Amino acid sequence: MAASYTTVPGVVGEGDDGPKGRKSRMVTPTDADIEVAGYGGCFYILAAISFIPIIIFFPFSLFFTIKIVKEYERAVILRLGRLSSKKAKGPGLFFVLPCTDDVRVVDLRTITFDVHPQEILTKDSVTARVDAVVYFRIVNPTWSIVKVENAYNSTYLLAQTTLRSVLGTKKLGELLSEREAISAEMQHHLDEATEPWGVSVERVEVKDVTIPPDMQRSMASEAEAMREARAKVISAEGEQNASRVLREAADIMDESPATLQLRYLQTLHAISAQNNHTYVFPLPVDLLTRLFAGNKS
Repeated sequence: MAASYTTVPGVVGEGDDGPKGRKSRMVTPTDADIEVAGYGGCFYILAAISFIPIIIFFPFSLFFTIKIVKEYERAVILRLGRLSSKKAKGPGLFFVLPCTDDVRVVDLRTITFDVHPQEILTKDSVTARVDAVVYFRIVNPTWSIVKVENAYNSTYLLAQTTLRSVLGTKKLGELLSEREAISAEMQHHLDEATEPWGVSVERVEVKDVTIPPDMQRSMASEAEAMREARAKVISAEGEQNASRVLREAADIMDESPATLQLRYLQTLHAISAQNNHTYVFPLPVDLLTRLFAGNKS
């Protein structure tokens, strides 16, 4: 009878000694929390019985007693339902006993999953649909087998609830403009909750935020009104500056009558260059000056 050899899908990891370099939290399991109990006489009897077919069918029995795990995998052995070692086996070859060992293989590679769009109600009572992407891995394969039934499903369901709870405390403006801060906050909450399972959440990214069409039209109208108001303010400031410059120019021309004459000739030149069908009759400025002076007297 061959040993049970099971691959656990969707759980990933990088080491066997637990998380390193992470801040201490309220509930932080250690390898000391996992007890490796001794074996009674029943185990030795079963072990002796297991060696009989191994010897009889040697070397064919090696196909059932020697297992191989890849570089990106670790194997957790449950011997008679008990954890045989605090440290997972692998990579490479290792020996198992038929009839007594149950082998669980944990994938070490980083895995990603999409959090399906969640209907949330923001702090300012706006309904939105938000989806995200979560990147995680297993930092302790032993914890992921002993302390949780399925690390992948548990992390996925926890990510859904965390997304709803975190975004429910944000306003719509913060939801649209502070995605990086929201992603960091979600990663912190997920990492803290999954650490007892031997899971490390590496990254969380908010993909898309969808708001109702009515709200989109309202926001577009508000933005358009703000742009129009800003354009009017800029136009008024330009006219104010232009009038100030024209006043200064008029003061300068008033000090020198020849300047007004030159300006008059420049205007005639510009008119003749722009439209050839316009007829201009020059009138001396001095005549106008005398005329105005006579009217005043």
